[in-house]
Amino acid sequence: MSQAVKCLILLAIVALLFVTELIPLAITAMGGAVACGLLGFIPAKAVFSGLSDSTVVLFAGMFVVGASMFYTGLAQKVGTAVVRFCGTGELSLMFGLMLVATLLSSCLSNTGTCACLLPVALGICAAAKIPASRQLMPLAFACGWGGVITMVGTPPNIIATGALKAAGLPTFGFFEFAWIGIPLSIAGMLYMMFIGKYLLPKAELDADQEIEQEIEARSTSTSKQMISGVILLLVVITMAVGIPGISLEMAAVIGAIVCVLSGCLTEKQAYGSIDWVTIFLFAGMMPIATSMDKTGAGALIANWTVGLMGGTPSPMVVTAVLFMLSCTLTQFMSNTAAAALLCPIGLAIAKQLGADPKAVVMAIAVAASCAFATPVGTPPNTLVLGPGSYKFMDYVKCGIPLVIVSFIVSIIVIPMVWPFFPGQ
Repeated sequence: MSQAVKCLILLAIVALLFVTELIPLAITAMGGAVACGLLGFIPAKAVFSGLSDSTVVLFAGMFVVGASMFYTGLAQKVGTAVVRFCGTGELSLMFGLMLVATLLSSCLSNTGTCACLLPVALGICAAAKIPASRQLMPLAFACGWGGVITMVGTPPNIIATGALKAAGLPTFGFFEFAWIGIPLSIAGMLYMMFIGKYLLPKAELDADQEIEQEIEARSTSTSKQMISGVILLLVVITMAVGIPGISLEMAAVIGAIVCVLSGCLTEKQAYGSIDWVTIFLFAGMMPIATSMDKTGAGALIANWTVGLMGGTPSPMVVTAVLFMLSCTLTQFMSNTAAAALLCPIGLAIAKQLGADPKAVVMAIAVAASCAFATPVGTPPNTLVLGPGSYKFMDYVKCGIPLVIVSFIVSIIVIPMVWPFFPGQ
């Protein structure tokens, strides 16, 4: 049995455990990483490499920065202000959060956007007496589709542009992605407001009430609240502007350090604010994604799917199939890896058919950002897992229909904007 097949079997087991939650999600993820090392998919030293990944550091830093807003009472103030503006209705709050998340993630890291808005969203939920489970998943999803709008909004867009450039073909412009990104965002918001909301879990309000009481008990001076807000604002601006020499993780960690030094929260509170389930879940899945790439398991899936098309399929069929394949892979592996794996395949097939490859490559990139069906498909999904008290199947129930909506919108819009045979 080849390493690729063994990796696929392991992936199936991990997926089964994720769905059934027979054991905690974090243990499943870390156990899968250990299994990858034991089976020889990756070197032993790479098994826990995810714990030192920059994204994990970003998570930890933003957890602390976000917690300072709670300990100073600022999140409650912001939440109250937003409630007064939007009202206490679930739909109005959901729309407001999704709109802000979509706009910010179009130019910022979707992970950073979600991490920055998470404490604000929790404050809003506490003030409006609405369970966080009704708002956090829409927030995470909005960070996902918002990233499609510009070239730098999400890594798959950069991968797609790079693939075209490497092949000596005309590339996408910075805002060219907006032709599909904006319709996708509008469709996503409409879906969540009028269909998805019925598929969201209705968690008890106890957890949210506890959060609110904690905020009131920890509330400090106005000056500390201002300091906490300024720190968050500066971190967001630093992430948006992209100051040379200061990465996203560095900005988050610097912000966390300043929060402690300025007295917005204590060192002990900072340690306690880090959601370790999120950390280990994300870190455990990274070696598994690497294993899929190294063993050829991802390529095996891609080749098998392409083989099913046989003969000379139409460009529309190729686009649809590669969209579904990219979307399936990205639920369990890095969206960057999924796009990097499939873009060369899409280019080769388009060339064979004599079609313009832009539509095919765009479909792959967009699909790689549609990681809505699992909590491990994209960092924002993982970030809201704990605070929203979600289970694996909550993502499946609400995310799969959204994936279908995204597929329909993409298959309609992409060929219209990027024709397979221009000029005909």
